[in-house]
Amino acid sequence: MTATEILLIVAIVLQSVATVIAILLINQTKFNVLWICCIIGFSLLTVERVCQLLAYDGVDVPRTTFIWLGIFISLCFSIGVLFANVLIRYIDRINLNRRLLENRLMTAVLRAEERSRADFSRELHDGLGPLLSSAKMSLSALSAQDEAYDRKELIDNTTYVIDEAIRSLREISNNLSPHVLNNFGLARGIQNFIDKSCTVHSTKIVFKTNLSAERFDSNIETILYRVVCELINNSLKHSGCTRISVSLSLSGDELRLHFEDDGRGFSPHDMLGCGMGLSNINSRIASLNGSFDIESRPGEGMRADICVNIDSAIVHSLPRRRDKIKQKRENGED
Repeated sequence: MTATEILLIVAIVLQSVATVIAILLINQTKFNVLWICCIIGFSLLTVERVCQLLAYDGVDVPRTTFIWLGIFISLCFSIGVLFANVLIRYIDRINLNRRLLENRLMTAVLRAEERSRADFSRELHDGLGPLLSSAKMSLSALSAQDEAYDRKELIDNTTYVIDEAIRSLREISNNLSPHVLNNFGLARGIQNFIDKSCTVHSTKIVFKTNLSAERFDSNIETILYRVVCELINNSLKHSGCTRISVSLSLSGDELRLHFEDDGRGFSPHDMLGCGMGLSNINSRIASLNGSFDIESRPGEGMRADICVNIDSAIVHSLPRRRDKIKQKRENGED
């Protein structure tokens, strides 16, 4: 048996196996025509190879047989390729819808988390805060009436403890739901957080922005604020840096955030699964349909760039609101 005959037999076996696989796949997708074309095409290829093997062994096979087999094989695989293109587009649409659904779920989770933070912050500020203030007023009045030194010292110490509790309560309330961010916008919120961080850390933090009083969708502002806080806290806790630079700019419809520190650096790939919050940051930015790029090497500090398209983020994160607005316009409502 020659090498040509061996190759023809191998081709016949492989094409037969491909035919069986195509038959098994016929019910796996709704594009059955694709697999039917593949079955017919591989079957005809197998017949063609058998005819070639017979012709090689001296059997007289009409030339028109190969011509017609070639025509039908070409037609089958051409039609199959067309339906394969349709199948690929269908799969792409499914993947796109899946990504949109994942991002919408992430957005819903983040919004629910922020609402819970805001409610808890309000309960602390409006519920426990007045009680502590009332206790402080009562102690102040008692201190003014009681002239005994030992009792006065005890009351003063208690008043000091209540003052610290009120201060801590306000700080916790602000961390849960930043009032400056909610009332004055993203730039003021970030600047306020940096000012507070500088009071308790020796690291120099420089913040530059071309924003003034611009307001954006609350989802954009909250997520970017949380991301900046996470990046600054990571650098202060883990990098050993002496300087942090934060830049926030609005260019057209894009909000760009650049973050940089001069710390010890790290390997971003190794840290994505660790507790530094990089995966959390990436998920939050992805929910805005934005991009998050980070560069770092051991001993060379860290740089992060975030870009969010304002219009795309709003449409992406607020599909229901967009649909409601569209429906109102179609109904002629204001």
